[in-house]
Amino acid sequence: MEIESAKCECCGLKEDCTQEYIREVKAKFEGKWLCGLCSEAVRDEVYRGKKTRPPFGIATEDAVKAHMSFCRKYKSNPATRVADGMKQMLIRRRSGDHSSSSSSSKKNTRSSAGTAQVGDDSSFSHY
Repeated sequence: MEIESAKCECCGLKEDCTQEYIREVKAKFEGKWLCGLCSEAVRDEVYRGKKTRPPFGIATEDAVKAHMSFCRKYKSNPATRVADGMKQMLIRRRSGDHSSSSSSSKKNTRSSAGTAQVGDDSSFSHY
């Protein structure tokens, strides 16, 4: 199982993942690699679009473009954006505003060493 570093095209977070997982993520998001947090944000946007714009909702491609635009608007440290995004996601989940996704089974395909990096100096460990 070959591990490589992938950089999120939205927020710049770097994660060590299997090549298979990287291919799967890119297939879901128009050929773009998105970290776990950004992919959850895009899925949330698609989910909310189905509720607010029936019968078709918002296309994944449009949700990816909107999220990438959102990330570009904020010039702060990417680690701050990631933390703020996690906070928003947890608030939504706690309030029952977002159903749990089926991404938990995919987490096992990430590297067990599981480091994520933002920029050059920061890294996070996935447990």
